[in-house]
Amino acid sequence: MRFKNVLVTGGTGYVGSLLVPQLLDAGCKVTVYDIMYFGDDFLPKKNPNLTVIKGDIRDIAKLSQALKGIEAVISLACISNDASFELDENLSTSINLDAFEPMVVAAKAAGVKRFVYASSSSVYGVSDSPDVTEDHPLVPLTLYNKYKGMCEPLLFKHQSPDFVCVAIRPATLCGYAPRQRLDLSVNILTNHAINNKKITVFGGEQKRPNLHVQDMVDVYQLLLEVPDEKIAGEIFNAGFQNMSIMDIAKIAKRVVQEEFPEKGDIPIVTTPTDDIRSYHVNSDKITRVLGFRPKRTIEDAVRDLCVAFKAGKLPNSLDDTFYFNVRRLKEIKAA
Repeated sequence: MRFKNVLVTGGTGYVGSLLVPQLLDAGCKVTVYDIMYFGDDFLPKKNPNLTVIKGDIRDIAKLSQALKGIEAVISLACISNDASFELDENLSTSINLDAFEPMVVAAKAAGVKRFVYASSSSVYGVSDSPDVTEDHPLVPLTLYNKYKGMCEPLLFKHQSPDFVCVAIRPATLCGYAPRQRLDLSVNILTNHAINNKKITVFGGEQKRPNLHVQDMVDVYQLLLEVPDEKIAGEIFNAGFQNMSIMDIAKIAKRVVQEEFPEKGDIPIVTTPTDDIRSYHVNSDKITRVLGFRPKRTIEDAVRDLCVAFKAGKLPNSLDDTFYFNVRRLKEIKAA
């Protein structure tokens, strides 16, 4: 691995909980900087190359201390997903927008060589375009995707030969991770198929890009390995399986019925929705420039979750706020 000392903000989140062990296995020293809304029990804390710091990215003094000796930053920390804006708008604005550029400036000042920013493919909002590429106009429908789009130019403003910046726009992620999320479309539908004995689809026609969480982790590792000139100042989509919510529900139904035959026929029920985000993301660029192709599918994600449920790894999956970002933040009155 080119960068030996890596700091991951939001390292105890859904992606971080898989990414951190993988980077350690690749020979990195990893510092996790996270506010710990979901704890950190699932991190490999006995690993001598892991440093875990409970910190808020809005606390630039503390973050600057943590950045000493760091060569690369993967910026995952944010109030994540669109529904999070049911919460206090000030919380989301302060973390997802106001804290961002000071964090970038602090990283550059600390001598960080590479900064990888997790944006979102939801920046495209609603688009009828059959192929939404990286240069498609951003039509944000919520503050979450608006701020994600606004942070990208704030990052690239600081791009320089010795501070290489790249933004990735991930699709909706799916599949199993140690800090599981069950508030993402594929994972919601699978959880309900297994534990609710029916699948409720809100709308159904909306198209969404999807990516297995393990493939996303592989993208982040790749972004630490590729040469500067391939990624400096670049934006990459990462969303390969574009599928309607109804088609995802049908996959969840089929796979869960195969894995849990005792459940019999699982009905799919549709209900109206006001969440009209729909877009078809083209990810040819990341394949063309970086050679990345996903190794896993939505079906693999559903199967992985079935295996985790069978193994008892996801107890109380309909009620425990550990699996639901917005519910947890409301419960702890995050501010």
